[in-house]
Amino acid sequence: MTTLRVIQWTTGKVGKLSLRGILDDPRLELAGVYAYSADKAGVDAGALCGRPDTGILATTDIDALLALDADVVLYTPFMADLDHAVRLLDSGLDVISTNLFLNLGGIQGETREKLAAACARGDSSLFITGINPGWINSMVTAMTAVCRHVETVSIHESADVSVYESAETWQALGFSYPEATPEKIEMSKLWLSTFRDSNERMAAALGYRLDDIEFFIEHATASTEVDLGWLRIEKDTIAAIRAGWNGKVAGKTVVQSNVAWYLTKQLNEDWQFDDDHYHVVIEGEPEVRTRIRFVPPDTWGNHEWDTMTAMPAVNAALEVVAAPAGISTLKDVGLVCAPAGVWLDH
Repeated sequence: MTTLRVIQWTTGKVGKLSLRGILDDPRLELAGVYAYSADKAGVDAGALCGRPDTGILATTDIDALLALDADVVLYTPFMADLDHAVRLLDSGLDVISTNLFLNLGGIQGETREKLAAACARGDSSLFITGINPGWINSMVTAMTAVCRHVETVSIHESADVSVYESAETWQALGFSYPEATPEKIEMSKLWLSTFRDSNERMAAALGYRLDDIEFFIEHATASTEVDLGWLRIEKDTIAAIRAGWNGKVAGKTVVQSNVAWYLTKQLNEDWQFDDDHYHVVIEGEPEVRTRIRFVPPDTWGNHEWDTMTAMPAVNAALEVVAAPAGISTLKDVGLVCAPAGVWLDH
């Protein structure tokens, strides 16, 4: 069995869970851990993710990590550092990232050029994944294989986002504010560009060349005061959004990626939310409709939901290492799945 040596890059909300995934996968060997903050430097990797000690201590020393002769990096920081990413790819390390480089404007323009050039120099690959963009896009595009004709592919995500305790994230999108100012809408457009990326991934896999990707957003306000413990939402302030992107060819929408997110269902507006996390519609011959609902175990706390962001990255390690150099597409990486048989044997 092939064993890959893996570096975990940061141990925040997602990184802690991907670190657990590395330790739990017999195909993977933890080589090192990058500590974003100095207070984690010198701490055992196991202690950082709720596992027994591993003998591997987190470090802020990038040179030491590059000298470990690892194969791949699980890159999960809250804010991307382009210099770090370029340095990793330059060194020949493949990088699997749950971070979409949004603080740098996303994987486009100069950022994309620098990352692609680093992949070329290092003969390395960069794959961006997670739950969405990532896993859901692979699932949905694969569903079109039963069709003789496809008109539109749509992903509708519905979620109670109060399980993600990050006040700064939701306030950036306008939550808890009395109205959506132009500045908040522009910030929302940036943060929600992840779903623009989702459309672009599906379009590339399906062979579409998009002429335009149209953004839309609407807001709903709370009908009563709601105190989540980590964020207070006053009555008549924003408590839910519906937003997304329509990817178009010749003026016709061919791919859609929409979200309906709420911190409370107690709204002034008569919005209805789907209890299923994903509602997928492929209009074509035949039409394909499917719903996906994640059912967590009773042991999960709020942050355990990030498992579904972390595990598509962990489980993609072997496929990404085998992929051609460059910024990987869905087709470059192919079918990623859990190593269930390996887990069973161990």
